Amino acid sequence: MVLILLLNRSVADRLKAGLTVEPEFYDCVTIYFSDIVGFTVICSQLTPVQIINLLNDLYSCFDEIIGNYDVYKVETIGDAYMVVSGLPTRNGNEHASQIAKMSLALLRSVSNFTIRELSKEKLKLRIGLNSGPVCAGVVGLKMPRYCLFGDAVNTASRMESNGVEFKIHMSSSTTSILTKFYKFVIESRGVVDIKGKGLMETFWLLGEDQQSENPV
Repeated sequence: MVLILLLNRSVADRLKAGLTVEPEFYDCVTIYFSDIVGFTVICSQLTPVQIINLLNDLYSCFDEIIGNYDVYKVETIGDAYMVVSGLPTRNGNEHASQIAKMSLALLRSVSNFTIRELSKEKLKLRIGLNSGPVCAGVVGLKMPRYCLFGDAVNTASRMESNGVEFKIHMSSSTTSILTKFYKFVIESRGVVDIKGKGLMETFWLLGEDQQSENPV
């Protein structure tokens, strides 16, 4: 049970069977990062136990939502939340739309989320998305983790950190997939100077075209 909680089920099953899990390369996946803007200020008003309760409430809500999509939660660190689609089971071009739809659902959920001890305080979610190649594998023995490596991960993190609260900030690679195969409401942010990346044109994901149909 613990392995399944820590790892994807297919990976956990291989480990339980005594089989090795070799690192695997994926041509293209879509990665989601989010965090709570002003989380440190919120924490300053709460006890450690209340902070744990807040994160448990929030991530229980998030975990229930992401169960509706073809995605895998990689990890949570404090208020940071990382999800990927397109691995360990490949899903064609679906990974971008699955993450996009999930992101919109998570953003909606936060608008209705209430902090037990701070009912008037609203959580400000900031989201970043990027698509690209990664290498994935299990790291560690006693507490194994399914980790992702590659520049695509770093870029997704930069999309989040350079984003704005209550918005979904996307790279051109994710935007390209969404506009080619699906219909979403997308707006150019313009050219942004991204640390470690230089100048990049980035985009806001504003919503989904409810009249669109998925491609066959």
